[in-house]
Amino acid sequence: MQPTYKMAEKQKALFTRSGGGAEGEQEMEEEVGETPVPNIMETAFYFQQAGVGLSSDESFRIFLAMKQLVEQQPIHTCRFWGKILGIKRSYLVAEVEFREGEEEAEEEEVEEMTEGGEVMETHGEEEGEEDEEKAVDIVPKPVWKPPPVIPKEESRSGANKYLYFVCNEPGLPWTRLPHVTPAQIVNARKIRKFFTGYLDTPVVSYPPFPGNEANYLRAQIARISAGTQVSPLGFYQFSEEEGDEEEEGGAGRDSYEENPDFEGIPVLELVDSMANWVHHTQHILPQGRCTWVNPLQKTEEEEDLGEEEEKVDEGPEEVEQEVGPPLLTPLSEDAEIMHLAPWTTRLSCSLCPQYSVAVVRSNLWPGAYAYASGKKFENIYIGWGHKYSPESFNPALPAPIQQEYPSGPEIMEMSDPTVEEEQALKAAQEQALGATEEEEEGEEEEEGEETDD
Repeated sequence: MQPTYKMAEKQKALFTRSGGGAEGEQEMEEEVGETPVPNIMETAFYFQQAGVGLSSDESFRIFLAMKQLVEQQPIHTCRFWGKILGIKRSYLVAEVEFREGEEEAEEEEVEEMTEGGEVMETHGEEEGEEDEEKAVDIVPKPVWKPPPVIPKEESRSGANKYLYFVCNEPGLPWTRLPHVTPAQIVNARKIRKFFTGYLDTPVVSYPPFPGNEANYLRAQIARISAGTQVSPLGFYQFSEEEGDEEEEGGAGRDSYEENPDFEGIPVLELVDSMANWVHHTQHILPQGRCTWVNPLQKTEEEEDLGEEEEKVDEGPEEVEQEVGPPLLTPLSEDAEIMHLAPWTTRLSCSLCPQYSVAVVRSNLWPGAYAYASGKKFENIYIGWGHKYSPESFNPALPAPIQQEYPSGPEIMEMSDPTVEEEQALKAAQEQALGATEEEEEGEEEEEGEETDD
């Protein structure tokens, strides 16, 4: 059986309705009301005017697949994020937000390797105790200690504000991606790998990536969203309830709301000035988080340690705080890429500007587009998930080799003396010995004279 026929059989379920007769009419009445399923066909029409996007057939199948996702999950908001291309299969990405009160089931990671390492370490300690009497040389202890682990951001905040579901083709089951960690974002910046289309594929790279392709895909989605999610100036505004005081960590405000008084910006103004576009997604700091945390801040368990260990492990008490651009920062403040503008704007049709839409394209993340027309706008990404670099990609170099042990006179080999040096040392020793004997004889004579008196 051909793969196309198999896929068509799986997609037939998207075009069938569950139930018929009165039940089907009741379901149709319910669907006419509010639904979290986005109007993908309308978005596809506008992106088609801009010359980007997917075909009408594929867009409609994606619409049906997202409708199926909303029926299976407790979703409050849903949006088609984009399509990430792969070598064997591609990923369709849906950005969702669960309803309030719905607990997101986190996948529990079974740390079998860690448990095995603890067993091996204990076994090694027992052997060391048995051979302690036989051992003559003291084995040096390693001085290097791993850097502190940066905690990941909580759900519904920062880089984990939204949940992401992916599937390879409409009709196939959706898979939820795990939350991203700062270590995964930091390591994703140092490597460049093509996606295969299989989430369980290991990521073989240097530096080692902490996870498989599902984690790498989630890290790239977070990076792309932080740099390319834009909207017209004035569409979003900060809520009046929030104070002007910045939160701890210097991230400032992290939430916004739609402006009901927004009337839209003329298309020509959106194309002429990048100041009419703003970022509405938080910037990811070099630490890998949107909100900075002090890695040297000790927890309650660490504070209970002895004072002696704390004195030995003393390090720099102050770490420079990382601060990024705040929310709703204009695109005109984005840094250039080797004298290349980070964004490019144009009209969908220069012959009829009054009926055109404004299109903005990211030059930093090729494949990221946004359009705006009146009070409507949308973002989409269709690409390989790689960031543009004006220079060729250079893998990270290995870390410098560490010293195995501290240098000292007890382990250093001394050079053999020459014959002249031995003779000079022998003469000096004889001279010192003669001087000592003369001093002792003089002291004995003085003691004898005092005794006679």
